[in-house]
Amino acid sequence: MSFLNPYLQKKICVITADGRTLVGTLLSCDQTTNLVMQTTVERVIRDPDDAEPSTVVPLGLYIVRGDNVCTVGLVDEALDNSINWTKVKGATIGGIKHS
Repeated sequence: MSFLNPYLQKKICVITADGRTLVGTLLSCDQTTNLVMQTTVERVIRDPDDAEPSTVVPLGLYIVRGDNVCTVGLVDEALDNSINWTKVKGATIGGIKHS
């Protein structure tokens, strides 16, 4: 049984080892934190000095290997839907270095 079972069929946010931000509905998970998500999008947040707007890239049905998952959290859908993600700016999340 996975500790993420209470998150099944709920909107989650995943930060990956390479610093990507993925948001979607959790369909399935296992004891090694492999995730299957649907209606998944990647949020590409631009640096404040970048004139280009941030983007939301649709990915659809998406699998994330457990060894690439850094953190998983539930999304407050009302708050999330109220944000215009193209206007959000921020610092890049660094990736994990494996030695």
